[in-house]
Amino acid sequence: MITHNNEVAENVAKSLLQVRAVKLSPEKPFDWASGWKSPIYCDNRLILSYPKIRTYIRQEFVNMIREEVGHIDVVVGVATGGIGIGALVAQDLGLPFAYVRSSAKAHGLTNQIEGVVESGQRVVVIEDLISTGGSSMKAVDALREVGCNVKAMIAIFNYGFDVAAKRFEEANCRMLSLSDYDALLDYAKTNDLLPNTNFTELKKWRKDPANWKK
Repeated sequence: MITHNNEVAENVAKSLLQVRAVKLSPEKPFDWASGWKSPIYCDNRLILSYPKIRTYIRQEFVNMIREEVGHIDVVVGVATGGIGIGALVAQDLGLPFAYVRSSAKAHGLTNQIEGVVESGQRVVVIEDLISTGGSSMKAVDALREVGCNVKAMIAIFNYGFDVAAKRFEEANCRMLSLSDYDALLDYAKTNDLLPNTNFTELKKWRKDPANWKK
């Protein structure tokens, strides 16, 4: 997993904490759909309500694509969190946009991919968040099934789980992000934003999230 650079990672972490897109609560953990207990809750869709922040993140996505990925034909967002920011990135690059559902619709045209993508096109996929990588890889698989050349998956934030890194490596798909869990904790601790937070406990969770608090 590659982050853009330390300054960008810090700025994005600062923004996510500022608008409370990220909440840290090791004493009263959140329940994830997977059944995991988590000391962090992340909803990056909130950035769309803040023009300066969404503009900065859009620009850094564009910079990362140009510097790390190169030429692409289509920008694809992962529903739902990657749709809004993905469309802004596509607009900035002057490229077509499409998005991928978690599964095909059960009615109508039963599409999983909404928008126009064609076999052979070079695609970058936009996510708001990568945790275990399962839903992200479903999007990559759907695009590959129709013949797209997926050049990279890029997220606003990445938890940095080993399971996600392994999943992307085995699928031979690059995984990039603007910021990550380490940058977030470093910024919060250095700037004393959460003085009563147990940072040791937060780091323990990331090492073994499935068994934390059991």
